[in-house]
Amino acid sequence: MTQLPTAHEIARKGHWETASDTVTLSYEDRFLRRKVLTAGSGAGFLVDLAHTESLDHGDAFRLTDGRLVEVVAASEPLLAVSGDDLPRIAWHIGNRHTPCQIEAVRLLIQRDPFEPLDITDLRIETDGCPAGYWKSELDNRCYKYADGY
Repeated sequence: MTQLPTAHEIARKGHWETASDTVTLSYEDRFLRRKVLTAGSGAGFLVDLAHTESLDHGDAFRLTDGRLVEVVAASEPLLAVSGDDLPRIAWHIGNRHTPCQIEAVRLLIQRDPFEPLDITDLRIETDGCPAGYWKSELDNRCYKYADGY
């Protein structure tokens, strides 16, 4: 049995130069401590960190042989929520313990097929989209928080 290259360290974005490979990971998969991963080239490697880490797009695993494997954030279905009262909307989303990326003009949240966000509960208007229809593109702004809630 061949021993896999191992990563015990993470090089944070902006603190490394050239990666020999990439690994694409979902939001959930970017929280890890010990796991076998497969890089874009098909090569496997073992991640064995001292404690659980949260990885960002652009971080890299430093393998014991010196090579770097860049972390690429996977494209995932997201819901873009915009409106006049983003702090209040963010509070409602946070109350559901839903991962939320806060931007100046919108909130990006994951689509959870097991516990879908109730658009009537948040009073999200669909601006011409069929009610209950979830767009999956990152830049879609089809859903808007209802005014006056």
